[in-house]
Amino acid sequence: MNCNDILSTQLLENPPRISVSEAIDIYENANLNDLMYVASMARKRIVPGNEVTYLVDRNINYTNACTINCQFCSFYRPPNHSEAYTQSYDEISKRVSELEDIGGSRILMQGGVNPDLELNWYIELISRLHEEHPNIDLDCFSPIEIEGIAEICQLSTREVLLSLRNAGMHGLPGGGAEMLVDTVRLDVSPKKGTSNNWIRVMREAQELGLTTSATNVIGFGESASDRVMHMDLIRNLQDETSSSYEGFTSFISWPVQLQNNVFGSRNKGSNRTELGATSSEYLRHVAVSRIFFDNIKHIQASWPTMGMQVAQLALSAGADDAGSTMMEENVVSASGTNKTMATEMELQKIIFRSGFKPRKRDSDYNLLKTTTLVQSDVYANPPMQI
Repeated sequence: MNCNDILSTQLLENPPRISVSEAIDIYENANLNDLMYVASMARKRIVPGNEVTYLVDRNINYTNACTINCQFCSFYRPPNHSEAYTQSYDEISKRVSELEDIGGSRILMQGGVNPDLELNWYIELISRLHEEHPNIDLDCFSPIEIEGIAEICQLSTREVLLSLRNAGMHGLPGGGAEMLVDTVRLDVSPKKGTSNNWIRVMREAQELGLTTSATNVIGFGESASDRVMHMDLIRNLQDETSSSYEGFTSFISWPVQLQNNVFGSRNKGSNRTELGATSSEYLRHVAVSRIFFDNIKHIQASWPTMGMQVAQLALSAGADDAGSTMMEENVVSASGTNKTMATEMELQKIIFRSGFKPRKRDSDYNLLKTTTLVQSDVYANPPMQI
């Protein structure tokens, strides 16, 4: 079948699962408008109704000391660097209280692989936050951080996850995945370990009942085939675990930000234009992910890296979630992105302008009471055209 035939089969009431080779074909060859339309139909089938969700949360980057040295990261500092920091329990708790004041429901806490922090530091932090802020979901520490803690403490990653879960940790963020294709992954993050490590830690987290999400960063110069292979690893794990456990709640992708980092500087030669991703390329990626992931319910739009208008268009390319307010963010902003915080009203506006009804949610996609904050001029600024 050619790519048009492949897309046609995906418009059936119960379409066949798209294969890896078919996904690569439509990624490389399908008309973007056709691809977005088919993805929007898949979204209506998988997530019926006219609601688009969003989350009021806060990112807390508790430390920037890290030994992994990812070449695309402008946030980290080597341990003992003059700019390295680790926030105190009181500082972190204060940030959670500020989130509670605006009606937030989730903390996304990530940092670096800090060799100076023992497991007990993390357990005490989670225990205290859980006790002081019982209504806030604590989604903390990427698989890479879990591996780092396990290595420092000479424990298995499962033992670390179990200790943190018992202390009150709610979930595990999907960070650190970037590209789960080792020829790409080990080039940009040689100390981060293979893709199998990330998959293994996520499997363990799901088996322990922790909420998990899957992520993907594109734009390292990888091929469409690499991007689909990344999705395939995630889809395979979801097939394996979701029959017995919750599995991944969502898939979130965004282009790498290269303005202020070593990887961007290293590649300013003839192949520099191949790095990062355009708005059209990002929308293509969102659309293919919606069609490909027949076993992951939610696809999230990324406004911090792409901007509000492109995120708005992503809601017509298969995404059913507008992401989160974030309230505080340091990792993406360190790479050169200007806007990394949003108000609840801003997210409601892009949802309304896309023709959907905004609905507030929590980290598990449970729907929450939603107060409409936008004004009658919500349609005054239509989305840009790609």
